[in-house]
Amino acid sequence: MRRQLYEVQRAMRSRRETALRRGVIAVLDIGTTKVACLVLQFVPEEVGEGVETRPVLRQGAFRVIGAANTRSRGIALGEITAMDECERAIRTAIQGAQKMANLRVDHVIVSFSGGRPRSYGVAGEIEVENGAVAERDIGHVLAACDIPEYGHGRDAIHALPVNFALDHRSGLTDPRGQIGRSLAVDLHLVTVAATPLRNILQCIRRCDLELAGVVVAPYASGLASLVEDEQELGAACVDIGGGATGLSIFVRRQMIYADCVRMGGSHVTSDICQGLQVSMADAERLKTMHGGLVATGVDDREMIELPSILGDWDHDRRQISRTELIGVMRPRVEEILEEVRARLDASGFEYLPSQRIVLTGGSAQIPGLEMVASHILGRQCRVGKPLRVQGLPQSATGTAFATAVGLAMHVSHPQDECWDFEMPADRQGARRVTRALRWFKENW
Repeated sequence: MRRQLYEVQRAMRSRRETALRRGVIAVLDIGTTKVACLVLQFVPEEVGEGVETRPVLRQGAFRVIGAANTRSRGIALGEITAMDECERAIRTAIQGAQKMANLRVDHVIVSFSGGRPRSYGVAGEIEVENGAVAERDIGHVLAACDIPEYGHGRDAIHALPVNFALDHRSGLTDPRGQIGRSLAVDLHLVTVAATPLRNILQCIRRCDLELAGVVVAPYASGLASLVEDEQELGAACVDIGGGATGLSIFVRRQMIYADCVRMGGSHVTSDICQGLQVSMADAERLKTMHGGLVATGVDDREMIELPSILGDWDHDRRQISRTELIGVMRPRVEEILEEVRARLDASGFEYLPSQRIVLTGGSAQIPGLEMVASHILGRQCRVGKPLRVQGLPQSATGTAFATAVGLAMHVSHPQDECWDFEMPADRQGARRVTRALRWFKENW
């Protein structure tokens, strides 16, 4: 990896380690409809000897001591449209969580749902130097990966080693200490559009917070919503948020694909607003209270009173059946799921041992979604709530908080990435990434 990008990511890792030693860190989910913040408290376990000791967290070794969320402002499709309003929303969520935790938090890990993420699978291979695979060999084989030209205006956000092979013996998650001659690696590289990402991070900087990491939202949602068997055998997590629908695929407990559909629940609300001639607030209430996707005979007789735009209840009263409301909502949901299916087909999802699909996100609560998704995607689907973590308030246990809970699990059990290994500067592979996050280096 290019040295600038490597150093920037290492700096964020250093801030994360500092937060671990202090025992407190915040995770921040910046979405189109809400900004959610969780404050985590933990006591890391010290491993190693002497000066080499380092804090290591085990999954579940933390508890939530503060939680808050607020309505998003100045954000559309997961990207900032008004910096001041977005900053105000982030400050509100952070301050609410800090007040509940009764302490100040300096370090934060952020999820990013915009930027049109793209996945690349790359590979590298080297000869092991001293018989047994050492940390240095891992860095060398990662540096040997032939990173593709992913274009101007995009930044690498994840570089995940998903599989190692030692003397053609594949399926290794950590080859360190094993004997062999030839070491190969399969690397999953995720890139996002640079400008939306930098705007999010600039907003975090304006809130006087130390950035300790950035995670694509579909990755975090998958960590929280997929059970162990699904992550092991192969499953997809479809996070239907407000402005975007994230997609992540896991196999052997590693994320191997990430993508995003730039449509979500807000588009359904907008369709109701335009189709029924009501305000956006009333459309959201109709979707939440009466919405659905599968009509029955009973729905023809269930009448819904539509609020008047002008407030003249005596002369502008209207009623529709629930079937009519479903008829407005379903086409947009079908369009979103058709886009998800196209991306699943392009990813090679059909070749995985198991092909279960888990639906999560705030819009996954629409009644009838499982049935419609199973029909369009052609596979078994279920709605997945995030796994329970200690101290999480009951109000934050729904599907809408899958990304925030996934961020907490990512902090407690981080996966090794390229930036966690010493990369040799004298290797050709160390110079193969053609774009670097120069903005990070200048501003952080």
